[in-house]
Amino acid sequence: MNDETMEFQYMIKISSIPYEYRLGWRYTRARKGSRKNTFISFISGVSMLGIALGVAALIIVLSVMNGFQKEVRDRMLAVVSHIEITSTTDSSLDNWQTLQSSLQNNSEIAGMAPYVSEQALLVKGELMRGSMIRGIDPLQEHRVAEFATQLPESMRSQLQAGRFGVILGEELAQAMNIQVGDAVVILSPGGQFSPAGMLPRMKQLRVIGLFRSGHYEFDASLVLLNIEDAKALFRLNGPSGLRLKLNQPQQAKYMSGLLQSELGSAYSVNDWTMQNKTWFAAVQVEKRMMFIILTLIVAVAAFNLVSTLVMTVTDKLADIAILRTLGATPMSIMFIFMLQGTMVGVIGTLLGFVGGTTVALNIDVIVPFIENLLGAHFLPKDIYFISSMPSDPQVADIAPIVLISLVLSLVATLYPSWRASRVNPAEALRYE
Repeated sequence: MNDETMEFQYMIKISSIPYEYRLGWRYTRARKGSRKNTFISFISGVSMLGIALGVAALIIVLSVMNGFQKEVRDRMLAVVSHIEITSTTDSSLDNWQTLQSSLQNNSEIAGMAPYVSEQALLVKGELMRGSMIRGIDPLQEHRVAEFATQLPESMRSQLQAGRFGVILGEELAQAMNIQVGDAVVILSPGGQFSPAGMLPRMKQLRVIGLFRSGHYEFDASLVLLNIEDAKALFRLNGPSGLRLKLNQPQQAKYMSGLLQSELGSAYSVNDWTMQNKTWFAAVQVEKRMMFIILTLIVAVAAFNLVSTLVMTVTDKLADIAILRTLGATPMSIMFIFMLQGTMVGVIGTLLGFVGGTTVALNIDVIVPFIENLLGAHFLPKDIYFISSMPSDPQVADIAPIVLISLVLSLVATLYPSWRASRVNPAEALRYE
């Protein structure tokens, strides 16, 4: 009887821990002096590392995508309306005060303000840029737009009716080399006919301040002026519509449908998800596809366990036969090798979870370090709206990742373990 047989008998008879657990852990580790066992353990380590990298990559990528979506959404909601109500029968909403009074008692609405929204050309010298002109009431705008609360009181006080002062986004001012105090010209559509054709209306305005919302698209195109000046400039009888701010922006779609049914077909109710529907849909599709692609990486690493366990079973045929002769049942043999593969999967998943979560929580430090090291900038703000790498790890994403990894690791052990349980002791020991 060799040393391994005596060790098996010892573990079966006197160990307080079930021998299946001890053997499963023993086969996972390399044994000194055994080149074949060392190689098998190396393959197990590679499988473990593959699972860890796959799980970590999934957590990091989905956290970054969540952070990107949240960051852009929050910056967007600081500028855009949660809900906009406009008239379907006229270009202006003449009875906006009556409408505002009727909605005053709605507990879901945090604030309301009228607005004018038109597109025009902003001109300074030879430079010309298409802009979104928004007429606002300086006394009410802070109720519906968070960025308005960041405007200095002195700047808002200068935005008076009849003075035709404007506040520009910093990116727009920088692109057109505009400073505070400069004169700019707005060319608005819907001008008058002349012998030379249609002439646009022109109005000179004075820049009284600059703002930064944190969202490049608005900072590079938005122009604010007093709502009365905007109505005069675009020849409107009233505001374009009424802007609403909700206590819970995520309920905007539900609330817009509710208000639409209450107000009827005379009004059009649009929420912020409809205004940016294509962008948010694209992000969700990308997130779903990245989850599928990276899950396949985890699956490949998990099913590497099949080859690892097949090699282990082939190497341990004699051990299996001896265990069977000592009274081990086929289910015990199967459990030993399932436990070996599951240990690799659990350890790999745990390492991936810890590593991925750590990187996701500290990505605001890691990415700038890599950018400084490589002298590169990963997120040009004129393309991606934001210039820093955000991250938002969510349990709703991490829990399925961990669960899928563990399930794939367990499934990968079934066939090799079943083959091990079918080993015939007499056949295995014939050539020993």
